[in-house]
Amino acid sequence: MVTTTSTATATTPKTTTTKATTPNLANALGAGSGVDTTALVKSLVEAQFANKNAQLTKKSDTLTAQISAVSELKSGISTFASALSTLSESGGLSTQLSSSGSAVKVSVATGSKVASLNASVSVARLATPQVAVTNDTFATTGSIGTGTLQLQLGSVGENGTFNANGTTIPPITITASDAASLQGVADKITAAKAGVTASVVTDANGQRLVLRSTEGANQAFTLTATPASGSASPGLERLNVDFDTSNGGSEVVTRAGNAVFSIDGVPMVSASNKVTGAPGVNLELKAVTTDGPVTLSSSKPTEALTEAVNNVVLAYNEMLASVNKATDAITGDLRADPAAQSLKRSLQKLSIADLTGAKDGSPTTLASIGIATNNDGTLRVDKDMLTRALTNNPDAVEAMFAAGTGSDKTTGTSLPAALNRIAANAKSTTLGLGASDKRYAEAQGVLAKEQAKVAEQTETTSTRMTQQFAASEARVAAYKAQQTFMENQIKMWTRSE
Repeated sequence: MVTTTSTATATTPKTTTTKATTPNLANALGAGSGVDTTALVKSLVEAQFANKNAQLTKKSDTLTAQISAVSELKSGISTFASALSTLSESGGLSTQLSSSGSAVKVSVATGSKVASLNASVSVARLATPQVAVTNDTFATTGSIGTGTLQLQLGSVGENGTFNANGTTIPPITITASDAASLQGVADKITAAKAGVTASVVTDANGQRLVLRSTEGANQAFTLTATPASGSASPGLERLNVDFDTSNGGSEVVTRAGNAVFSIDGVPMVSASNKVTGAPGVNLELKAVTTDGPVTLSSSKPTEALTEAVNNVVLAYNEMLASVNKATDAITGDLRADPAAQSLKRSLQKLSIADLTGAKDGSPTTLASIGIATNNDGTLRVDKDMLTRALTNNPDAVEAMFAAGTGSDKTTGTSLPAALNRIAANAKSTTLGLGASDKRYAEAQGVLAKEQAKVAEQTETTSTRMTQQFAASEARVAAYKAQQTFMENQIKMWTRSE
C-alpha cells in the first residue's frame, strides 16, 4: 500500500506540471488557425498602400479645390464685366435727352455721345409717302387680268406733272395664277421690291388695291398696265396710277412730300421724318407743331453715375476678396497659379488706369474722381471728391463708363472695355485661367490612371495574401488533426496503464 500510495502521489504532480507548461496548440488556435484571415489580409493590404493612397487622395483634393477656385474666379470676373457692360449699354450712364412735346422725339445716335443739347424745333409738315387706291372694286373670285405692270419713280412738279427720275425698274409679270385674286397681284408687286408696296383693303363694296411708296417728294410713282393679248376686259388697266386722270385707274389720295421743319429758326427739309439734328442726335418728327416749338434739352446722369461708382467699388472689393483668398501665399488653392496672379495684378491697376485718353487736363482715372485705395488693396469712395468731379467734369466721368465697342466689347479705353479685356484674358485657354483649368483637368486624368493602377495593385496583393493564408490555414488544420490524433493515443495509453 505504501508503494501504491507513493506511486500515485508522484504521478499526480507530474501530470499537472505537464499540462501547465506545455502549450496546447489546439486550444490556442481552435479550428484551423482560428485567425480572421479576411480582416488580417485587409489590414495588411491597407497598411502596405496607406501612404500611396494618402498621397493620391491629397493630390485629388488639391486638384478639385484648384478647379473650383478657377471656376469661381472666371465666373466672378465675367459677371462683374458683363454687369457693367449691360448697364453702360442701356444708356443710363450717358447724357439723357428729352423733348417738351410729343411732336418731336429725340434720341442719341448709336455709337455717339452728346455732351449737351438745347434747341427748339417747329414742324410745319411731315414727310409723306404717295398713296394710291383703285377706283374700281374687285370681287374675291374671277381673274384680275394678266399682263405686265410697269412702275416708275420720280417727283411731281408744281403744275401736277410727273417727272420720272430715270430709274430702271423691270416690268412685273402677272400670270394667270397671280391674277386669280387681288391679293396675288398685291403680293407680286410687293415682291418686286421696287420701292412700292401693295395691300388689299375690303369694304362693303368689295376689294380694292392700295399702293404705297416710301416717304419723300422724290418717291412719287406711276403704274402702267399692259394687258396680255386675249386677257379679259376690263383687266389690269384698272390698276393704272397716273397724274393724268384720263389714264388713271387709281386715285392718288396722298401726294409724296418732304418734311418741312426748323431748328432754332433755321428752315430745313427732309425726305424722311427721321432726321439727324445736332451731331450725334436723332430726331423723329411725329406731328405738326401747333402750340409753338418743341424744346429739346439734355441732363447729366449724375445720380446714375454716383450709384454706378459705388456699385463698382462694392463689386471690385468682392472680386478682390475672392482673388486674395485663392492666391493667399499659405492657404490659397491658386497661390502658385500664374494666371490667378496675373488677374490680381490687372485688378490692382484699374484705379490708376487711363480710362478716357483725354489730354485736356480732365480726370482720366478712377483715383482722380474719388475712388481711393485702402492699405489692404480694397477701394473706397471719397464722396466729396466724386461730387466735385461730377460737378466740374461730368463729361469725363461719363466717358469713363462709356460702353466698350467691337464684337467682344473690349475696344476702347473706358472701364467697361477694360473689364471686358480682363475677363477675356482670364478666360484665355493659352495664358489665362482657361489654360489653368485645362491643365488641372489633364492632371486629374493622369491622377485617375494612377488611382486605377493602385487599386489594381491592391486587388492583386489582396488576392495573393488571401491565397497564401489559405494555404497556411490548410497546413495548420492538418497539423491540428495530427495533434488531436496523437493526444487521443496518449489518453488511450494512459488509461491502459
